[in-house]
Amino acid sequence: MKTLRSYLGERWVEGAGAPQTLVDPATEEPLAQVSSDGLDLAAALDHARRKGGPSLRALSFAERGNLLKETAKAIQAHRDELLDLAVANGGNTRSDAKFDIDGAIFTLQTYAEIGSSLGTAKFLVDGEGVQLGRSPRFHGQHINVPRHGVAVQINAFNFPAWGLAEKAASALLAGMPVFSKPATSSAMVAHRLMEILVEKKVLPEGALSLLVGAPRDLPALLGAQDVLAFTGSGDTGTRIRALPNIVRESVRVNVEADSLNAAVLGPDAAPGGDMYETFLKDVLRDMTQKAGQKCTAIRRVLVPQAHAATMREDLAEGLKAVRVGNPALEETRMGPLASGSQLADVREGVAKLGAEGKLAFGNAAPLAGKGFFISPVLMEFAKDALAASVHAREVFGPVASLLAYSGKGSDAAAIVARGNGGLVSSLYSEDAAFLEEVVSGIAPYHGRIFLGHPKIEMSPGPGTVLPQLVHGGPGRAGGGEELGGVRGLAFYMQRVALEGSRPVIQKLVGVQSS
Repeated sequence: MKTLRSYLGERWVEGAGAPQTLVDPATEEPLAQVSSDGLDLAAALDHARRKGGPSLRALSFAERGNLLKETAKAIQAHRDELLDLAVANGGNTRSDAKFDIDGAIFTLQTYAEIGSSLGTAKFLVDGEGVQLGRSPRFHGQHINVPRHGVAVQINAFNFPAWGLAEKAASALLAGMPVFSKPATSSAMVAHRLMEILVEKKVLPEGALSLLVGAPRDLPALLGAQDVLAFTGSGDTGTRIRALPNIVRESVRVNVEADSLNAAVLGPDAAPGGDMYETFLKDVLRDMTQKAGQKCTAIRRVLVPQAHAATMREDLAEGLKAVRVGNPALEETRMGPLASGSQLADVREGVAKLGAEGKLAFGNAAPLAGKGFFISPVLMEFAKDALAASVHAREVFGPVASLLAYSGKGSDAAAIVARGNGGLVSSLYSEDAAFLEEVVSGIAPYHGRIFLGHPKIEMSPGPGTVLPQLVHGGPGRAGGGEELGGVRGLAFYMQRVALEGSRPVIQKLVGVQSS
């Protein structure tokens, strides 16, 4: 059985102590073991700060972008191998594996292009300069410069490739070294990805480190110039934010946590119409893609009371056609959950939903035989039902709840807002007044709003995170923000105001005097 090692201080190191075992979620066959016990994390962080930081800061944006371009090429060259690992260790169908691996490649390529567009500069000019007094020579200008620390990035189990790439792309382009910690249960993809980059010698010394196994006291070792980007449960995010060093040193923390994403069908989208069919397709895809283990998956399905019964029947019919089984088989549409603990958590969540609503399709019982399988589950709640559990807990699996509403935009917005913050919600309507009312009502609670339409060619649906747009959300979703093109660099940079002589400042920042 393979032993996964961490890459720290430019060498592969193996932890001591009792290892954790990684398995194939479809067969429960042991695949690898890993431990981080005994590893000197403080020394590894110091190496990244001393070696990786200066090397990256010495490069221009275009040069850093070229590093990302080469990283993407290295991953692309091993794409098939990584897809096979994602199927074996992640329980992904091949289509789901492509969603992760190709998403990583595309994000790196996108940020490589951003780097190229920023050219020879090594820091960002932030907005226009301003005259500060009567004399035009007294001038002010904001700039963003790379922080002199390390970017620690703790990723979730569901996207071991894309999660690493989307965080690392922004940090490396900004000029900060990355210390990546993938979730243990699905770490084989991230580990192999790191092996590829080390073999190809793509990045400067200290620019990218990898810790596999338990994070131990990693967040407690960070200081004022460091940043921490975390994707996972809201409870863990809260504990990280409360660590004494995080509070004392004002360590920057970005959290992407739970999200009760909603999809709202407008009253004008009648059954059989193109808009209705687009809505139905997107809900079915988001419920079952990666077995519902996406932070952007649709959890709450809002439908006008007049269409609720038809939607229930159509969703049930669509879910019935989803073949659940070993993801290595071509006919399988949905694979298992990622781990036994994940299966237990989903079953508990479905039980809580069932205490208030009724089952419209599927059940939470594990399927017979080996593996962490469960059928898709659709719960149904009557109009005006309290449905407290629906708006309070994200069931991280192929589970969604059908909620009837009056058809009024204000009612739909009020129901969506009960989720207390989300990554993305989607609207399906051509009624301009309805759209305006719902968007204005739910926008403060979300990082992104997807406006579905049948005329969008090859629409990715609301569940696909694109690097050009921000990813994150307020409240329950963690209050963080990632990606968004150049915006994604801000978390890894320090905004500073330059104040003084206009010619001196303009020469310093590379702006020509007028």
